[in-house]
Amino acid sequence: MSKLALVTGATSGIGKAFAERFAADGYDLIIVGRRQDRLAAFAADHPEVTVRTVAADLSGDDGIDTVARHCADEPLDILVNNAGVAHYMPLADLPADKARELVGVKVLAPTQLMRAAVGGMQHRGRGTVINVAGMIAFSGPADKSRMPRRAVYTGALAYLVAMTQTLAAEVEDSGVRVHVVCPGVVATEFHSVQGMDLSSVPRMSAADVVTGTLRGLELGESVIAPGVEDHRLLGNVFAAGLAAFAGQSTGLATRYRSN
Repeated sequence: MSKLALVTGATSGIGKAFAERFAADGYDLIIVGRRQDRLAAFAADHPEVTVRTVAADLSGDDGIDTVARHCADEPLDILVNNAGVAHYMPLADLPADKARELVGVKVLAPTQLMRAAVGGMQHRGRGTVINVAGMIAFSGPADKSRMPRRAVYTGALAYLVAMTQTLAAEVEDSGVRVHVVCPGVVATEFHSVQGMDLSSVPRMSAADVVTGTLRGLELGESVIAPGVEDHRLLGNVFAAGLAAFAGQSTGLATRYRSN
């Protein structure tokens, strides 16, 4: 029996690279994207596997619900939450509709798709969830001289990191694995859609992101950072966070008390 993977944002960039790799590995596919023409072209190019296409906009309830039904009803072996939008701008400059779209695609959609898929995976005793975030998730403490402000985008990706780690603990020992991949700058259409010319900037290929992710799964890394050579750096970040969490008490800290 063939294995089955569902990939969102599968018509370009990292999502397409995941779909290509899974097809090469013999997976049947459910590919999700906004552009039916690109979905159909991918299916036509991969007759060696069964490819079902779902044209859906994951920024709204209708699109999310449509894909969630597939996640709940199909025996998924892999769910890849990759869909994204490139709304890079300070919060005060971010139009309300774009803020809603960004949170819908990167927060609400992955949450609802995971909620729909994980129960079935647990029942079957197997399954893998891969969330695509980015190293920007760790950039919150940087001052404005370090990088452009993009509060909602950064917060959405940070949500995916924390959500992944917590869900991985929830499903521990069930046969279900949950991972988040955090690439840096990747050579895709993502930035050009935003009007950013990064042609002179070194960028990782989408194929390398996928290669790093699949190797990270083999290594058992919950948070996979394909461009970070020393993985202990991430361990230090998470250890510091847990130390702060454990360091709280019910008493008011001394620095907050009046002199």
